[in-house]
Amino acid sequence: MTQSNVGQNEPDEALGRTVASTVNAAARVAAPVAAPVAASVPAAAAAQSTEPTARKRPPPGERRVQILQALASMLEHPRSERITTAALAARLGVSEAALYRHFASKAQMYEGLIAFIEHTVFGLINQITAQEEHGLRQLHAIVRMLLTFAEKNPGMTRVLTGEALVGEHERLQERINQLVDRIEASVRQCLKIAATQGAFPADADVALRAGLIVATVQGHWHRYVKSGFRKLPVAQIDGQLRILLA
Repeated sequence: MTQSNVGQNEPDEALGRTVASTVNAAARVAAPVAAPVAASVPAAAAAQSTEPTARKRPPPGERRVQILQALASMLEHPRSERITTAALAARLGVSEAALYRHFASKAQMYEGLIAFIEHTVFGLINQITAQEEHGLRQLHAIVRMLLTFAEKNPGMTRVLTGEALVGEHERLQERINQLVDRIEASVRQCLKIAATQGAFPADADVALRAGLIVATVQGHWHRYVKSGFRKLPVAQIDGQLRILLA
């Protein structure tokens, strides 16, 4: 298959393998904010003890992760009221003061989620571009990864769309805007590579096309959230990309 044919047809088997590995990686990297899994307890340890046991506090790093897990889980209810530190503390069974021992403010908790999104998304983009040399295949894999990440992390998708940040500190939305700008820069680079490979018109407006593609991704994120997480983000994206890249 020639490079020009790749630009005109649906993603081939190589792209499929790239996307599959990306999806698997997204699932693995997203694990820290998934619901914690209870460890199995051996029967001997589960037996009642005659000695009183003191309640142990989790290490600071572990408690921080638990707080972010709880926040992400609460965000998965799109029609719920604005999340308060009181509600978050009640969810964890601790006092609000206990939350503030780990985060100075609720804004810092959201910043923790945004940092996780940044680390995951750009780590996966780096993996894609390192494993796949063809620009259009990179682009398809990145777009599908962004939508798959949203599907696997509905609460954080509300952060990406800004819906969960309404009424919060304005610096949070600014950070999301910067994240989206970085994604768009990655898409532009994919298109530039594709143009040098003859798979994308050399005279095309790369910046304009990249903006349209990122706006489409954001549209899928918004539709997913507004539908109560019923309309999956990846729906129809392959056909839409064919139109956007024509």
